Amino acid sequence: LVIAGENYGAGSSRDWAAKGPKLLGVRVVIAKSFERIHRSNLVGMGIIPLQFIEGENYEDLKLTGAEIIDIIGLENAKPRDIVKIVVKKPSGEVIEKKLRLRIDTETEMQYVRHGGILQYVLRKILKRHIEKK
Repeated sequence: LVIAGENYGAGSSRDWAAKGPKLLGVRVVIAKSFERIHRSNLVGMGIIPLQFIEGENYEDLKLTGAEIIDIIGLENAKPRDIVKIVVKKPSGEVIEKKLRLRIDTETEMQYVRHGGILQYVLRKILKRHIEKK
């Protein structure tokens, strides 16, 4: 999980900015906003982009690094759905916020469900090959 501010992924290395987190095992990026191409690259790598609702940001969560974080609603989500982040503090305090799923199309949903565009394409090719036999 990566939590970021505004215009996450802006800069000249957008492609590697998505590959690096994927190789490190990042599954979700939560940001105040995403650079357009980088958001698409995250989806292509199978990383779920979530965006804070207008007027909210990571500072509202008061994170220290000792929390347990759950994201509720991804299992049956549709493009641009609202999901919920639940932050459980060591003190027992629980903070809940709504997030916008920044997977914008059904095709992008398929990419993420398969773990990325490469896995999606490989599975389609394999399925066609098996069906021909």
